[in-house]
Amino acid sequence: MKREDYQIEVCANGVESCIAAQQGGADRVELCAGIPEGGTTPSYGEIMVARRVLTTTRLHVIIRPRGGDFLYTPLELERMAADIDVCRQLGADGVVFGCLNADGTVATDANRQLMQHAAGMAVTFHRAFDRTADPRQALEDIISLGFNRILTSGQQPQAPQGAALLAQLHQQAGGRIALMAGSGVTEGNISQLAAQSGLHEFHFSAREAIASRTTYINPNLYMGTPGADESTLPYTTARRVAATIAALLG
Repeated sequence: MKREDYQIEVCANGVESCIAAQQGGADRVELCAGIPEGGTTPSYGEIMVARRVLTTTRLHVIIRPRGGDFLYTPLELERMAADIDVCRQLGADGVVFGCLNADGTVATDANRQLMQHAAGMAVTFHRAFDRTADPRQALEDIISLGFNRILTSGQQPQAPQGAALLAQLHQQAGGRIALMAGSGVTEGNISQLAAQSGLHEFHFSAREAIASRTTYINPNLYMGTPGADESTLPYTTARRVAATIAALLG
């Protein structure tokens, strides 16, 4: 297989990670805030600057107003639609979202509402897919809605664990939609995952912990979760992006 046979997407937690993804050879980024929550919609400024610096790598933006489940209220859907409109105005190439019903089925009406705002953009159904009760039926529903791809770990915590289901879904899709393996994909397992699943699209973060430049941190409090390491910052590095692509190509 050649490089052009694969699509590589990097989960970027900021503009710095976007730049590293581009330098490392990624085809596109999924720009996210709120990584500890599984990814939430980034700010206007983050999207605007990412669009400016990404000259050879496509920009997709996650549309997710909060962490937690994927059952959205009318007010949340209104905000999501507005965020899609902003992404269009700022020149994003695509958006990433997914809405479910309380019973784990694909929320057809909610997704269709957002798809109308995303018309003309590339659209990925994100890992809400891994929370669906019947992934095979969910695949058909998402295809019928017109999504371009599904980001999935095969309904397991990490994609290598879900390789068998990924292969089955890939066969079921039959070229009608792209499946992209994501979660836990690294330079150490991507080649085997590709062989086991048959997929040609992969999503990973390729982050490394970078030491904070600050010289003083108050030891008595935390800005986030107590006990979290706030003395390092996780960023995608070009080195790891390139290494993961090289491992895929063998």
